Amino acid sequence: MNIYEIPTIRQRLEGNRYPGRGILIGMTPDGKKAVAAYFIMGRSANSRNRVFTLRDGAVYTEPFDESKVEDPSLIIYAAVRRLGSRLIVTNGDQTDTVYDGLAAGKRFDEALESRCFEPDGPNWTPRISGLLTFAEGGFAYEMSILKSGDPEGSVCNRFCFRYAPKAGLGHFLHTYVRDGSPIPTFQGEPERVALRDDIDGMTEDIWNALDRENRISLYVQYTDLATGEAEYRLINKNA
Repeated sequence: MNIYEIPTIRQRLEGNRYPGRGILIGMTPDGKKAVAAYFIMGRSANSRNRVFTLRDGAVYTEPFDESKVEDPSLIIYAAVRRLGSRLIVTNGDQTDTVYDGLAAGKRFDEALESRCFEPDGPNWTPRISGLLTFAEGGFAYEMSILKSGDPEGSVCNRFCFRYAPKAGLGHFLHTYVRDGSPIPTFQGEPERVALRDDIDGMTEDIWNALDRENRISLYVQYTDLATGEAEYRLINKNA
């Protein structure tokens, strides 16, 4: 077993019908750009009735057809926000919690102390979050998962991972192991994934790796470490 193997995103997701929502963060092989990606999937009509929109420099999930919205509480939120030299990516409204916490001088993990997994038993969907911090032509990143410690949702376990970027390597965190009833929560450390220098190729790789029936939206951002300039791609199934 090679614990330092770096599979492609397709190899990671092959045959997995429902990994849920996912965050991927890392550095391009040429070492020149930081990569951040976020995707959402959906099994129910309510979950599938969504699109990503870019507004005021932030990425939001919004209803595609407002007349069909059943419960907006867990599916409508800011997924990506920028605060100075930091980029926040999460799978829920804890994006705002992290933003406010960082603005108040808290660490990433401290900002998430007030949050827990989602109240959607029996699945108890974990809250996954990522933070990229840019400085002096480089960056560092952290990832977090808050998940239930038992089937009843009576305790919340908190995990935070801090990474020194390595060229060509990304870390991938998703909400579920696979499809199921209830859906099994992600286990272990964020998974190692190979990245590409080409944002279009990377976007295509992620989108094509996701189950065609359940994939909903994808956002990919490449940030030039020398200039700070950000380039993005956004795909909505409900275009």
